[in-house]
Amino acid sequence: MRLLFSVGPMLVAAAAPAQWLNYPTAGIPRGPDGKANLSAPAPRTQDGKPDLAGVWQAESQEYFFDLAAGLKPDALSMQPWAKALQQQRETNDHRDDPLARCLPHGVPRVNTNGLFPFKIIQTPGIVVILYEQLNLFRQIFLDGRKLAGDVNPTWLGYSTGKWVGDTLVVETSGFNDQTWLDTSKGHPATTALHVTERFRRKDFGNLEVEATIDDPKAYTKPWTTTAQKMHLQLNTDILEFVCNENEKDVQHVPLH
Repeated sequence: MRLLFSVGPMLVAAAAPAQWLNYPTAGIPRGPDGKANLSAPAPRTQDGKPDLAGVWQAESQEYFFDLAAGLKPDALSMQPWAKALQQQRETNDHRDDPLARCLPHGVPRVNTNGLFPFKIIQTPGIVVILYEQLNLFRQIFLDGRKLAGDVNPTWLGYSTGKWVGDTLVVETSGFNDQTWLDTSKGHPATTALHVTERFRRKDFGNLEVEATIDDPKAYTKPWTTTAQKMHLQLNTDILEFVCNENEKDVQHVPLH
């Protein structure tokens, strides 16, 4: 299990032993000493595609707090209203963050929380991502379908994907305008947001994800994050997590 405790409007997880006894992750390459060789080549599916399946966790919280971490200052250019809102959120110490009210993260922030793992399930026609925090899920359709022009806006949008070489390229749109792109900075997004994610399994134990943000209502040009590192989690699985069950933050957040 993972132990949860509250720090301001943030929920923090502390790692604890896995829930399944004597049930190690199958198919792990090992060196002569018997230890897991996480630098071994990435596995592949029967159709020859890189196999992204597994339980993954972001290396750090850097991108969760600031999605633009590591970029040059001129890489991200906001519309005036968006810049004013971003600065207001940062000044207010992100007290209005939907996540503090147990609402979904949005994309791509949902990938970036280094305190909670997520699980990728891969088939030839669909990739499903199960997120431990808030028990969220995403369906990434690989069957060539097109998104309708007038969809019901959602927190995580609607995702389609395709393979470009060994990289899974995921296109997501159809968002509401309630999500934040990150936590401390509070970069805004609108219903015009289109996110392009690129998932690449470098080797057996390491996954890299980068995201391009294209939201002309909030930004003057598209911008792309630096690659975030994810690490394979062995001998464990994701847990049930119900944010509202023991939520202690909202009562301490000032109304004004």
